Amino acid sequence: MLCSPQKMLIEDFRQLRATVEKMGLLNPNRLFFFLYLIHILLLDVAAWLNLWYFGSSWVPFLFSGLLLATVQAQAGWLQHDLGHLSVFGKSKWNHWVHRFVIGHLKGAPASWWNHWHFQHHAKPNCFRKDPDLNMHPLFFALGKKLSVELGIKKKKFMPYNHQHKYYFILGPPALVPFYLQWYVFYFVVQRKQWVDLAWMVTFYIRFFLTYSFLLELKSLFVLFFMLRFLESHWFVWVTQMNHIPMNIDYDKNMEWFSTQLQATCNVHQSFFNDWFSGHLNFQIEHHLFPTMPRHNFWKVTPLVKPLCAKYGIEYQSKPLLTAFADIVQ
Repeated sequence: MLCSPQKMLIEDFRQLRATVEKMGLLNPNRLFFFLYLIHILLLDVAAWLNLWYFGSSWVPFLFSGLLLATVQAQAGWLQHDLGHLSVFGKSKWNHWVHRFVIGHLKGAPASWWNHWHFQHHAKPNCFRKDPDLNMHPLFFALGKKLSVELGIKKKKFMPYNHQHKYYFILGPPALVPFYLQWYVFYFVVQRKQWVDLAWMVTFYIRFFLTYSFLLELKSLFVLFFMLRFLESHWFVWVTQMNHIPMNIDYDKNMEWFSTQLQATCNVHQSFFNDWFSGHLNFQIEHHLFPTMPRHNFWKVTPLVKPLCAKYGIEYQSKPLLTAFADIVQ
């Protein structure tokens, strides 16, 4: 049973939620997301025009790879918004455009993202319930409590005392090009998600067809691998900086507010941090209000902090580079 302070916290959070709704903070600004999509499409076109105009020598080749990686990262943040139903007022519009962005712009299935990501939000950093922790204990020893458990049981899958070193090999450079790139196809075929597969195929047709006019086949595959390699670094560092340094343990069946706060931290706000992370630097606000449009996160922060202070719950926010460093410490 819940104790009195927990009941009070639950009631206070319900009141906060009601206040957020009255303030209209759950209502999306469609112009914001439209312009965001346009900037992604313009970067995509710029990558092609750069090679078409300047040729395929190393400098324009690398620059186009960087532009395409930026497209993939930013499209990833936009599909995240759509998957959380925070772009349109009607769910069906979010689902339709979600398939276009994650399928056609990124080559991944919406059904896979929904399956994994919703579990993460329900029980963040809860071992065996948050799929983002499946790397423990096969590759990494995560969290202080789970690491101690491994030591007591004398389980040793990897040389965990060196995990902060091999993270730079198995983590950022490998996750997307060597795992997710192929796993998503296995996922849709196994689950017979043929609509998602069709959307994914359109991405590969568009990419290889348009760039085949500019590059030889070998260079085309190098460009594709490079954009996935750079995208993987971007994706891993941003998505892990808010969770991995936080408390990781088995599910303790805590109420919603405490569950989210113990598993998430923020990164300081700036124009670059907001853009670079797709506003996931406001991870606390995002986890408390998963359907809130990202452009409103900063508005709810002054309401969340007093509630944390009232119940002695730490509200963590740190500089971007500090957040990166905390992943491997």
